[in-house]
Amino acid sequence: MYNNKKIAAIIAAAGLGRRMGSDVPKQYLKIGGEPILLKTLHAFCSAPYIDYIFIVTNKDYIPYCLQMKEDYRLDKVVSVVEGGKERQDSVYQALQEVNRCRPGVEYVLVHDGARPFVSQETIDYVVQAAAGVGAAIACVPVKNSIRRGEGESSYNVERKNLYSVQTPQGFKKSILMEAYEQAFSDGYYGTDDASLVERIGQPVELVMGQYDNIKITTKEDMPMESRIGTGFDVHRLTEGRPLILGGVEIPFEKGLLGHSDADVLIHALMDALLGAAALGDIGRHFPDNDPQYKDISSMKLLEKVKKLIDEEFYGISNVDITVMAERPKIKSYIDDMTEKIGEALEIDKSKINIKGTTTEKLGFVGREEGIAAQAVCLLYR
Repeated sequence: MYNNKKIAAIIAAAGLGRRMGSDVPKQYLKIGGEPILLKTLHAFCSAPYIDYIFIVTNKDYIPYCLQMKEDYRLDKVVSVVEGGKERQDSVYQALQEVNRCRPGVEYVLVHDGARPFVSQETIDYVVQAAAGVGAAIACVPVKNSIRRGEGESSYNVERKNLYSVQTPQGFKKSILMEAYEQAFSDGYYGTDDASLVERIGQPVELVMGQYDNIKITTKEDMPMESRIGTGFDVHRLTEGRPLILGGVEIPFEKGLLGHSDADVLIHALMDALLGAAALGDIGRHFPDNDPQYKDISSMKLLEKVKKLIDEEFYGISNVDITVMAERPKIKSYIDDMTEKIGEALEIDKSKINIKGTTTEKLGFVGREEGIAAQAVCLLYR
């Protein structure tokens, strides 16, 4: 509430995020372990001037949003509304829901669900400006030089009075409703809410936003996050099995016992990758009682792990693997191993390090009863 006026925030989260290239809409991707939309909702739930929050989203994600409201006690969230074909359709449906559920609301802020870094200060300033003049938008001055292209030529554009538009954008509810109804009557679709309001002759005040209030649109907009994972695995040596390490068959009188090809090096690597991405372990994804994985090449499983990593938008910075065995010596096979692992993970060989060591005749490795491997990896996104 501001000056005894009730204020609602509409969080526009109905887009499919095609430019992100993900099967999951960008607002539901995670940053720091939290969905982007959840970070946005936390910002508005914490804003002292905001009384109610209305989420407008894709029909398929309505149950997810309702569950999020319950799980994280987002008490200001009043309703989750099904979105329309375009953003303008979605916001209008949310506006109608505001009128139905909370008719006493006098001011409305509209904010992109994929702008999770909005500050309390920016929200407050937009509320205050909208309450003063009826319409306000957060903007930041353009930093880069601007050129306008016409055909094969171009010319410089003075950036002194140019601003990059952000959200939230705040309005007196009656003004915003009038602007939307006029736009739909004219068959007009604008670039944002302020453009609709300007069409009906309402001035819009610029409020200084913040440069870190970015909209997550493409992969490049996702903040860099590094994650470390470790993996460790042991397999018993037994007769009558080939010895596979790092996807390479090594001549030896014994092989490793396991449900798959028992490639202990690759198993440790997969656990490291899955652990860094908080995706469990290989037992969860490839259980040793599942017939489809009987004697399967662990390199094929590594390729599946790579897909899981890709789906979470992680890149692989590097991997470091240690094989513990008295025999055989693996030095002459390391180049082939790194080649195969690089192909499976689609990374350069320079990001892969493999080394062998013994346990000085101690323990099960020293007695040549089995081989162990340990892996460490660094992921980023």
